[in-house]
Amino acid sequence: MSGNKVPRQKPCHRCKSTSASALPETSTIHYEKFWLYRHCSSVQQRDRQAQKAGQLFSGLLAMNVVFLGSAFISSMIFNQVAITLADVWILLSILKVLSLCWIIYYMLGTSRQPHAVLYRDSHAGTIWIRGSVLLFGSFSILLNAFQIGYSTILIQCKPKVDIVFPSIEIIFISIQAFFLWHHSKDCIQVQHNFTRCGLMLTIATNLLLWILAVTNDTIHLEIDSQLLEVEQRFGGKAPFPHLYNVTTSCLCPNTTICKVFQKGYILLYPFSSEYCLVCCSVLYVMWKNVGRHISHHHALHIKPKFKLQGVVFGPLLGAAAVVIGICVFMMYQIQATGSAPSHQVFVMYYSYYVVLLPLMSVSAVAGTIIHALEKRELDTVKNPTRSLDVILLMGAALGQIGMSYFSIVALVATDPTELLNSLILSYSVLLIFQSITQNVFIIDGLHRQPLTSGSKEEEMKEEQNREGHSQRRVSMLELGHEIRKASLSYIHNYSHLNWKRRALREISFFLVLCNIILWVMPTFGAHPVFENGLEKSFYGYSTWFAIVNFGLPLGVFYRMHSVGGLLEIYVTA
Repeated sequence: MSGNKVPRQKPCHRCKSTSASALPETSTIHYEKFWLYRHCSSVQQRDRQAQKAGQLFSGLLAMNVVFLGSAFISSMIFNQVAITLADVWILLSILKVLSLCWIIYYMLGTSRQPHAVLYRDSHAGTIWIRGSVLLFGSFSILLNAFQIGYSTILIQCKPKVDIVFPSIEIIFISIQAFFLWHHSKDCIQVQHNFTRCGLMLTIATNLLLWILAVTNDTIHLEIDSQLLEVEQRFGGKAPFPHLYNVTTSCLCPNTTICKVFQKGYILLYPFSSEYCLVCCSVLYVMWKNVGRHISHHHALHIKPKFKLQGVVFGPLLGAAAVVIGICVFMMYQIQATGSAPSHQVFVMYYSYYVVLLPLMSVSAVAGTIIHALEKRELDTVKNPTRSLDVILLMGAALGQIGMSYFSIVALVATDPTELLNSLILSYSVLLIFQSITQNVFIIDGLHRQPLTSGSKEEEMKEEQNREGHSQRRVSMLELGHEIRKASLSYIHNYSHLNWKRRALREISFFLVLCNIILWVMPTFGAHPVFENGLEKSFYGYSTWFAIVNFGLPLGVFYRMHSVGGLLEIYVTA
């Protein structure tokens, strides 16, 4: 039996060993891989669900705050007896204090925790975005200082809240600007939900401040335009003195300091709304970057710096457009402030746009064609900043596009053959085409990778070739011939490889200057779309004013935001 067991057990032992080495072992490996995959996928799924839940909850918080504030502001507009401006200021002051508490806690507590900021988004918080925050924030602080000085001079007829609330606004703007300058690139890895809620609360506060600034500006323009129409109708005399009791009971005394505060407040008023919109965009990118992990290659990505080299025609043409635009703007403002703008001033104003907008459109189309001819790969890395830029460009462009379509309908239905009407009609059509072509050019350029590496390699190769030529021991005649041949070859290759890059830099710089002047003109008071009276007489005063009030602030923001995108294209080219 024992002799029979051994030969029976050996093959069985071999079978077991082979099965243990083949089938059970592979099944064990498969089981371990499956368990690891299941464990990792469950962890990733839980993290993704927690991220979605945190974003949803913070978004709902911001939505409710915005709806509450909008209800207060709307009630103030339609029923100033029940809800006054002071009530709206009290609500906004509470929101500012809560936002400041979170900002201070983030800077002193959250961001200083171990492993709190492991990654920083190189695309977020670019220098011109943070510079815009500081610029508009400084002007907004100066605006509130003028308002405090103006209210202090008229303290006998002004409520004391007109001094308290601008003081809170100055503190809020200062701390928020400091916070965005130092932490706009953070990808926070701790306290995700609390950070998301704090960011959304601050976004909602800035958005409500923008809504209040727009509605206050609307009421101010509406009162001024109505009083102007009444004065023109009655030859400069106020026919109904009781209508002027509210405005004349608290007049600025005939002193220089009071006039300075008053004019400064009116001049700097648009910067407050621009500051709020820029802060909302930066805070939204920070909200998207909460808990975000950036790869090592993406974290070490160094963006090229801004250098004013290799551009000639773009700055010259852009500077000419800016100078002519400033002259047109000053002539229009002089007549608009002295009396009603004349027919010739409107013709001059719209003629400037009719000439400039086609040049901008042709430049944008040429830049888009150059992008199509380039052999640059698309940048497919996840980038919340770029996604927000695309959304803001498309959304903000709807303001002036919508106004243009309303103008086209009104002008075609009345008399499009008259000179001024034909100019306004051409202006509206060209503005739509220019906005579309510029958006295509900017969005296409933002999704392209920089052109720096290839050109640098070519220049290094050419430099090595020149060094190789210079190291040869030949006669002076042969050396001169080789140097001339190498120089001509280098110039030919450089012009052949880099004409697209130079053209993109020329186009983008020209469009930057054009968008700057198109931002300056409506920002500082030139509003012919409302003052020409053509669309207003067609749609009615209230309807056209609501259309202008919706489209004009978005158009101003679109020009400013386009400058940032064009600068990005200029630098990466």
